[in-house]
Amino acid sequence: MAHRNDQHKRATMTDVAREAGVSLKTVSRVINEVTTVNPQLATKVHQAVEKLGYRQNFAAATLRSGNTTSTIGLVIKDLRNEFYATIASAVAEVAHKYGYQLVISHSGENTDDEMNAVADLCRRRIDGLLIVPTSGGSPGLKREMELGTPMVFIDRRPDNLIADAVVIDNFEGTRAGVGQLIDSGHQRVAVLVDTLKMSTMKERLRGAQQAFTDRDLSLDDRLIVHDVATPEVAAKAAKALLNSANAPTAFFCGNNRSGIGVLQELWSSNMGHPLVCFDDFSLSELMPRPFTAIGYDIGALGRQGAELLIRRIQGEDFDTTSIVVPTDLRNRGISLPSQLTTTSSEETFD
Repeated sequence: MAHRNDQHKRATMTDVAREAGVSLKTVSRVINEVTTVNPQLATKVHQAVEKLGYRQNFAAATLRSGNTTSTIGLVIKDLRNEFYATIASAVAEVAHKYGYQLVISHSGENTDDEMNAVADLCRRRIDGLLIVPTSGGSPGLKREMELGTPMVFIDRRPDNLIADAVVIDNFEGTRAGVGQLIDSGHQRVAVLVDTLKMSTMKERLRGAQQAFTDRDLSLDDRLIVHDVATPEVAAKAAKALLNSANAPTAFFCGNNRSGIGVLQELWSSNMGHPLVCFDDFSLSELMPRPFTAIGYDIGALGRQGAELLIRRIQGEDFDTTSIVVPTDLRNRGISLPSQLTTTSSEETFD
């Protein structure tokens, strides 16, 4: 016969009423701070609450009353990633400032996982949602918005949805970074990006192409590699490009993961090709060779997204808003050792 361990069971209002020797209705009135309750009975209830460690179920109470739950949801990819962890931390700070609790749900990188996470949070009656959307649009998201759930999208604009969003200036950031490479004498720039299903990657590739167009040049399509999702894939791609007949003299990477992979390959191959990568990262200034990172305020994505969402939750009426977080170019890494091969211009490969 199984042993039932009741000592760890969370105390209920019924338990409090039994302990205090009063009715369940009296306990409810005391907990909800009704002032007309007999003081002696109220004292008994408070003593029982303290003894049993009773905690009121605010979610249930707000659902019964029809009030808001003072809870917002954040649907995000991977908290192990510094980028997403920083966003979550910024959202949590704003939520706390306005008296909201934050519930975080993992979405992965596909619409099915995303919608499961959204549906779960909506069943919990959260007051609004912040979402780092997957690569595609989802009819389910539109449906939840039509049912009255305020949503703000972070990092990526959703496909086929008119909604508030806070995004990075992917286009102009890349345009400036690749432009810097071209102006330094590099017309053969390899461009490594993740899947082009991501709107961010599309914008970064477009920014690279525009940098060439601005100078009446063309980016060689043979130097564009997409679906580069990990440092390992980036290192292999860089090695293949360096060994090709039309080798690049410089690299642009669409995120810091691919940037790290390319840095590893250049270091191990003793090559001094300049590199620009989107997304700065912790300790980037300690990398064993110089490169340029396209940086921005990651926390601003979370802060401004949360501020927008809470304004919506609180009933403020304003036009659909899109906030673009600016970028800047940052010199990272340490000086090149003298033995590294330098490629200051395209002529090095003639």
